[in-house]
Amino acid sequence: MQIILQTVKQTHRSSRSGRAAGGSDIKMGNADTKLHFRKAVIQLTTKTQPVEASDDAFWDQFWADSSTTVQDVFALVPAAEIRAVREESPSNLATLCYKAVERLVQAAESGCPSEKERQIVLNCTRLLTRILPYIFEDADWRGFFWSTVPGAGRAGRLDEDDDEDDARPLAESLLLAVADLLFCPDFTAQSHKKNGQDAPEDIRSIDSCEYIWEAGVGFAQSPPLNYVHDMNRTELLKLLLTCFSEAMYLPPSSERKNLNPWVSFFCSTENRHALPLFTSLLNVVCAYDPVGYGIPYNHLLFSDHREQLVEQAVQILIVTLEHDAGSAAGAALQALERSTSPSALEEHEAAGPDNLFVNYLSRIHREEDLGFILKGLARLLNNPLVQTYLPRSTKKIQFHQELLILFWKFCDFNKKFLFFVLKSSDVLDMLVPILFYLNDARADQSRVGLMHIAVFILLLLSGERNFGVRLNKPYTLRVPMDVPVFTGTHADLLIVIFHKVITSGHQRLQPLFDCLLTIIVNISPYLKSLSMVSANKLLHLLEAFSTPWFLFSYAQNHHLVFFLLEAFNNIIQYQFDGNSNLVYAIIRKRSIFHQLANLASDTASIQKALQKKKKSGISRTNSIEMESMEGSRPAVPAEPGTLKASLEATPGIDKITEKAQVGEDGTMIVLPHSDSPKMTAVARASDAESSERDHEVYHAESESVRSRLSSVSSSAAWSANPDWVLTWKAKLPLQTIMRLLQVLVPQVEKICIDKGLTDESEILKFLQHGTLVGLLPVPHPILIRKYQANAGTAMWFRTYMWGIIYLRNVDPPIWYDTDIRLFEIQRI
Repeated sequence: MQIILQTVKQTHRSSRSGRAAGGSDIKMGNADTKLHFRKAVIQLTTKTQPVEASDDAFWDQFWADSSTTVQDVFALVPAAEIRAVREESPSNLATLCYKAVERLVQAAESGCPSEKERQIVLNCTRLLTRILPYIFEDADWRGFFWSTVPGAGRAGRLDEDDDEDDARPLAESLLLAVADLLFCPDFTAQSHKKNGQDAPEDIRSIDSCEYIWEAGVGFAQSPPLNYVHDMNRTELLKLLLTCFSEAMYLPPSSERKNLNPWVSFFCSTENRHALPLFTSLLNVVCAYDPVGYGIPYNHLLFSDHREQLVEQAVQILIVTLEHDAGSAAGAALQALERSTSPSALEEHEAAGPDNLFVNYLSRIHREEDLGFILKGLARLLNNPLVQTYLPRSTKKIQFHQELLILFWKFCDFNKKFLFFVLKSSDVLDMLVPILFYLNDARADQSRVGLMHIAVFILLLLSGERNFGVRLNKPYTLRVPMDVPVFTGTHADLLIVIFHKVITSGHQRLQPLFDCLLTIIVNISPYLKSLSMVSANKLLHLLEAFSTPWFLFSYAQNHHLVFFLLEAFNNIIQYQFDGNSNLVYAIIRKRSIFHQLANLASDTASIQKALQKKKKSGISRTNSIEMESMEGSRPAVPAEPGTLKASLEATPGIDKITEKAQVGEDGTMIVLPHSDSPKMTAVARASDAESSERDHEVYHAESESVRSRLSSVSSSAAWSANPDWVLTWKAKLPLQTIMRLLQVLVPQVEKICIDKGLTDESEILKFLQHGTLVGLLPVPHPILIRKYQANAGTAMWFRTYMWGIIYLRNVDPPIWYDTDIRLFEIQRI
């Protein structure tokens, strides 16, 4: 590294003297410019002597060409040659990077008044996008951009008169130049020049807040669409994303201090464009309408340059918003508690997170802004669900996973946004597409990350009472999903799809079973009337999870039974009146509860049950499928050869939730982690072995497999024994259900005999008018498990996010075939 820097210092000095002497300039003429470019690359790789930085004739060959595209640059600069220069002519690679950054800084200062300068900016941008991943993959080179190169002044321009001690690292010069160029009039922004005004606007003096790209949060004017500006912005954002991708070349680490220096600097007060850039990115994403004017097949007739920009913008947003979850959430709450007066905002500026993007996000509070963001995200997430009579006539976006991460970050960092989402039925506009993706991806191993993010979002939402209440709204849409047609609520849809994921998803989804059932438990006290279809699905899950061979197979399987019993108890205790369908299903399947109460726990019975063990945790044959929704297609496995990025282990449910008890006035009291007298038996039983077990499981599997194939795979040394069965069997919360059966079964049997009933509608009518007031045990307190961020989930999100970005950026393939260390790319 030292040798490289020394060479750059020497070449930089000679560059100054060369320019002072009037360095030569190259004349391209009409020769084949691509050939010139290729020759320059070959010269760079074959020269054994360092090329002087002052040799502008040589260096200009890399960016003076006016006809190379980004695809050309990737084709004409092969990976093997970049690595060869890095190893054999390090000073040439260092000078190339330095010179390219220098040209961007010069262009940012001049404001790119001519077409030629704009072309140089684009060519330098493409070249750096190509080279940076190969700088990052080599540990010795990683610090190169953060070392000070002489002549890079603190003002952000490569100033020759600056003192070397006051130099700015190359990375900072590059990031500030890109930020300037993103608001360059007539290049990436609509010019405000008056007619007849010849001089270009001074980029150093313009207020970039007047050049925000799109109307929306904090900006009312919508500039006219300009596809050239969109294309130029997209290329600069691609370079920015490549700068931030240094994170991909570091092994996974859950240490919080592991901040990305590129992101930290770009989102700091050093970047004077931070606010207009955050606003531009957010507004461009939330204002985008892929359907356009509704002309069928319009996406086949016109190329949509805005889509590429939106895709890059949402990727930049999710990467820059990666932050220490604890402090960001805390800052968001602080921001809510303060008034929104200017002085209070200034005070918060000092106290809030250093990352300005997180700071700005956490402080969005106006109803119209929150509504704009929610409507924009809902519109885009619902896009793949749009049904039309003409097949494939509407454009389908592909960046839904990035949108889900962005929605997640908004809910996590801005509590005002979360409350806004939940206070109206608009939350259902987010719920339906999330359930659609869950159902659609359940058989596809390459989309296991999508399944996780969708479940994490629902877990976060389910911690709030309003979410459970909103789910009672009737479900009348007919989204094309292969689920049974039913008449019911959004809660029914959620339960039917969760059942589908558990019973017909692939094996790698087992770690999510705890999360799925926790969501059902969280919403259960508020569900006013389940349909017969969803009631039967819940009983089917209990039947499958309570078979002796399943209970005795792994140390944690009984937790699933506890979750389901807790959900039934909540509905019976708090919503008995409207849930005759569930009560009837419980009566019909009463043998399950009796078998659980009388579960044999002697060694012989355990061994006999285990011999019956089947291959899968859930029998896939005994769920009777009904007619599916119109236009639906079954979930299909990934195509052979599909690439997928590996994921970090997901922490156990007790690691990502904290328990809160709902008081009589509806407020929540967070319970301490240790068992307290207020906690119900089910809560204690669910966590009986969890802390010790999860510690071992999480660490062992993070190291070895890096993604849990099963939540229980490390229990190989464990085996069921009578003492273990008795410890949790005694805590099974069966009292409420047994009392219900004791009271209602004789009554139902008597009516059937007396009236000769065979029609279940008459029995349901009787159950609707029945009451158990005074007959059931005293209602237990409602216990909610709220999502709680931790280092393990932060690490999971980082690997998932960068895995998506890697796989989605295929044209050009920025990171393909480089030495990624954050995750592994696997072929299915």
